[in-house]
Amino acid sequence: MPKPKARKKAVYTPPPSSTKQIKVSPRWLAPVMVASWVIGILWIAVYYVAPTAPFIGPLGNWNLLIGFAFIIFGVVLSTRWR
Repeated sequence: MPKPKARKKAVYTPPPSSTKQIKVSPRWLAPVMVASWVIGILWIAVYYVAPTAPFIGPLGNWNLLIGFAFIIFGVVLSTRWR
């Protein structure tokens, strides 16, 4: 019976463990993220419910852009959350 060939490569050894510090989100990140989502949704909802409101009426359809900008800002912050 033939002999098996010897392994040419060394057996895998994991790299030495280093003391990695776990990244933690700043305390302000989660509240700002959620507040941004809520402000964006409320901005769009108020625009549809009361389009003639004093602070919303003059902006017209720009209100949709403002609301979605808040929502997108919240999504961008959520990518930083650990």
